[in-house]
Amino acid sequence: MTGDDDRTRVDPRVLRTRRLLQDALLGLAREKALTEITVADVTDRATVNRSTFYQHYPDTDTLLADALDMQASQFGVDLATIVPDAPADQPPAVMVRYAQLIAENIDLYRDALGPHGSAVAVARLHSRFRELILEAMATIGGTPTVSDIPPQIIAAALAGSVIGVFSAWIQLDPLPPAQDAARWAWSTVTGRTTRDPVDHRHDAYG
Repeated sequence: MTGDDDRTRVDPRVLRTRRLLQDALLGLAREKALTEITVADVTDRATVNRSTFYQHYPDTDTLLADALDMQASQFGVDLATIVPDAPADQPPAVMVRYAQLIAENIDLYRDALGPHGSAVAVARLHSRFRELILEAMATIGGTPTVSDIPPQIIAAALAGSVIGVFSAWIQLDPLPPAQDAARWAWSTVTGRTTRDPVDHRHDAYG
């Protein structure tokens, strides 16, 4: 007899294969640009054949999105758990952790979120921030609204702004602290300043 649990349960062998492919891609990304990584590169590194790859992923872009999710999970970051329960002038801890993850893997994220990066990964990130912003608009207030624009449209626009903050931040040299990037991103959600009055590290970069 089969039920919903049976249909949604993922075979451990599938998980292992996907993990092999994800690890292979992340390893290759430390050696070359994402645009230079081919399916053949990934399958060679993961020691699987091309047909196995295509049983799990349609392309390396989708694989990268899953690999970034896996890496974030290992780092203790699940953007789906962001809830607007922090004060409006402080970013949620998970957003700070996400910025720290980016900082520790800066070359990868400069590539993934850059102009030639992963459209799938960016779209997935946009969706998660959009849901967060909808919750923030409903609970903590302060998010700018226009009466004739549906909340979903405003949230989508602000999610793009959050991604824009992170994308612009990772291009700065020297790289500002992750805490600052998280505060800047969160301020686009709340519409409020999130500056830490005792932190003057921003003086080093303007």
